Amino acid sequence: MSTLDLPGQLAVLPLAHCAGVAGPAAGPYPDRLKPILSLAAHAEAMTEISEWPGYAPTPLVNLAGMARAAGVGAIHYKHESSRFGLGSFKALGGAYAVLRLLKKEILRRTGQDASSRDLIDGKFADIVSGITVTCATDGNHGRSVAWGAQTFGCKCVIYIHATVSEARREAIARYGAEVIRTTGNYDDAVRTADVDAKAHGRFIVSDTSYPGYTDVPRDVMQGYSVMVEEALRQWPETQPPTHVLIQGGVGGLAAAVCAQMWERLGNKRGRFIVVEPDRAACLYASALAGAPTAVHGDLDTLMAGLACGEVSLIAWEVLEAGTSDFLTIPDAAAVTTMRLLADSPFGDTPVAAGESAVAGLAALLMACSRPQMAATLGLDSDSRVLLFGSEGATDPELYTKLVGRSAEAVEAQPEARS
Repeated sequence: MSTLDLPGQLAVLPLAHCAGVAGPAAGPYPDRLKPILSLAAHAEAMTEISEWPGYAPTPLVNLAGMARAAGVGAIHYKHESSRFGLGSFKALGGAYAVLRLLKKEILRRTGQDASSRDLIDGKFADIVSGITVTCATDGNHGRSVAWGAQTFGCKCVIYIHATVSEARREAIARYGAEVIRTTGNYDDAVRTADVDAKAHGRFIVSDTSYPGYTDVPRDVMQGYSVMVEEALRQWPETQPPTHVLIQGGVGGLAAAVCAQMWERLGNKRGRFIVVEPDRAACLYASALAGAPTAVHGDLDTLMAGLACGEVSLIAWEVLEAGTSDFLTIPDAAAVTTMRLLADSPFGDTPVAAGESAVAGLAALLMACSRPQMAATLGLDSDSRVLLFGSEGATDPELYTKLVGRSAEAVEAQPEARS
């Protein structure tokens, strides 16, 4: 089916084959999921975020040449590298959750409903300056929380785990946050941040939910929904996407995309497919088990933003109901895909995509070069695929090492080669 053949093994798990898991559900978006994510809550997020300084929709890149090479009808890639200057979609989530948290504290203490502009202008600085937000991060979420704290005037402490690069640490510290490196993996850093927050009276702004902690992760996910509305407005095809492939992680991004597409498009939302690194596949494991399931170990994957071993519980509620398939890919496939986007051998606009951004595209290309898997996923010449390129080169040194030149050099190319 395809002229592309990426290295490594692709694992495909149709949710219908999993015992104890009911999805994917037919019909309209269920009312039972609206307290988690909804168009009504999205409207508030859209209003707030679109008024932030520097807001602009990110581009939806048409990869027509790659679509022809892969044997599908269309591939459109939402390129998040320019989001608020932070380099990733995470700018929408963490900062929005910081805003929501501060607004709630101001309302609790004063009875007043503050706006983004009020906080940016320092109207409640006497309250906000005494609040400290904190979280654990692989890099991008912590950068967003730190930027939100700086923008709205509160303090910030961010925890990173052992394998987070120095470049990512510096990128967070640039926004005035105190950055603490811990031993262990991402989930260990989450636990350390939680213990320290309780000891020091800090407010946790996590992108993953767990028992007793759901409100803030819900706000984070609702912030991500802004990206989905932009993509649907930009969608150039006459018919909606037949397939959406999205990165996994803890599940927050995937759930935000799934819920927004489902509530807006109903049964026309297309096949929803979640993709993870084979070394950090907690959502795949959860689908296989029929319940949220952690994976353990060092989660040593190049796709640093997806190196998560524990599932966000509220995200899982959406994904269990709305996902068609769970896929895993090897690191080598992600690196090859980064190079394909940069080299643009099929005549498309060159794209500098980070290692976590390309998981969906890598899985798509792997499936298209394997006829049996393509058939399993319903991929053919009529397929219209929507992808969310969740980050640019957020670790510039690593990007240059993997691709062979800088992101600036890639996107400065005058025209792609055909």
